[in-house]
Amino acid sequence: VCVEDISVVVEGIMESLRRDLSAADRKVFLEIESLANFIAGTKRDIAALRPDEVKDNFLPTATDELDAIVSATADATHKIMDCAETIEGVAATADKETAEILIDAASQIYEACSFQDITGQRITKVVNALTEIETRVDGLIAAFGDEIAKIKAQEATDLKKTDAVDGNNCDGTLLNGPQLEGEGNSQDEIDKLFD
Repeated sequence: VCVEDISVVVEGIMESLRRDLSAADRKVFLEIESLANFIAGTKRDIAALRPDEVKDNFLPTATDELDAIVSATADATHKIMDCAETIEGVAATADKETAEILIDAASQIYEACSFQDITGQRITKVVNALTEIETRVDGLIAAFGDEIAKIKAQEATDLKKTDAVDGNNCDGTLLNGPQLEGEGNSQDEIDKLFD
């Protein structure tokens, strides 16, 4: 059942009750009217949360960042394990006491690298949760599309007014943090800024 359908039904009931009301009916009418106002207010509040922005901007970015974490930890783990293999190779040429120390160190490195598998499993759980959130946000967008469109239009108007006043010189646009591979400014672009 769509939220719009519920609103139409409640408004229809209210209109039919307005015509011929007794005292008891008046109380029911006021309750239904209060419910209709509550539904309308809730629609506005949910639309103001901008679920479309969450779906279009934040969820994909979060998923990309998590994928980058998995990739970076896998790369680091492979490098660490390569170093452990090198240590084992050196141990084969060392005296017995040194070889035992090196083999023990390499074994501890291998054991410590299990973090990568655990991290990957946990991040996969988070990505699955984000997928579920995205599905639910899609439902919100479908239910409150008209309200969201109104909020977007108002935000665009407000942004134009703000840009006209401050010239859009906000340092917040410069604070981007670490960039994903292939995004952000290259070192050459940064060097050109200083030239």
